[in-house]
Amino acid sequence: MVLDAQIKKIQSVALTMRNSIVDTVGIGKVGHIGGSLSATDIVATLYFHKMNISPQDPKNKDRDRFLLSKGHVSLVQYVALAELGFFPKEELKNMKTLGSMLQGHPDMIKTPGIEAGTGSLGQGLSISNGMALAMKMDNSQGKVYVLIGDGELAEGQNWEAAMYASANNIDNLVAIVDKNDLQATGTTAERLCLGSIADKWRAFDWHVIEISGHDIKEIIEALDTADTIKGKPTAIIAKTIKGKGISFTENVVAFHNGMLTAEQHQIAKEELKIK
Repeated sequence: MVLDAQIKKIQSVALTMRNSIVDTVGIGKVGHIGGSLSATDIVATLYFHKMNISPQDPKNKDRDRFLLSKGHVSLVQYVALAELGFFPKEELKNMKTLGSMLQGHPDMIKTPGIEAGTGSLGQGLSISNGMALAMKMDNSQGKVYVLIGDGELAEGQNWEAAMYASANNIDNLVAIVDKNDLQATGTTAERLCLGSIADKWRAFDWHVIEISGHDIKEIIEALDTADTIKGKPTAIIAKTIKGKGISFTENVVAFHNGMLTAEQHQIAKEELKIK
């Protein structure tokens, strides 16, 4: 049973993360705002409710792993890791500056809490396969969670990896698709229409769950259900809104990698005001 207190806690964290995303991008700098905001509720639920991880023991064999295959939205992962204490929050202001530990894509060498270098789209699921299989060989109790963009699914390597995962019964693997229906230059349907994403994952013999990616209760229940699935991997198709939480960024392609004016920054902070 999902408790109201659990939902409210994650909603509060997600609001803090959205504020941190806006502050980290700042004024007059380009950042991947849209996809970071669409994934915030999912990432908040993983890091602050579901996953077994600790900044005090970051290499524990039995820890869960999170891979951000759509690595260009590293903003959302950085603010979560900072909130958890993997590095000081003050580091966020240095993102994408020369020499910073926080670059435009996740870097496992530079940044505490990052499990793999990602951002070359289409490769995250393949990396996750190898990681999950290695964990099975090591008798690790952890799971691998990988967040994939729906636009990213145009990359053929995803489907090779999907076929491999089911053929090898990788049941400690959960793929979460951030289905916001937009990519860098337009809608996913206009660029390369994939039809029913859920049906495609089913065709590759994955256990498929369809949810709202902004309903914390649904996210928790889907992740809990994934724990019960044996003999095959799980795909969670999360319907989201790109730019979720700020009125002028929601479903606006320009904020895939956009810039906030001083006025927009102020409006965003007002709309995301923490009570």
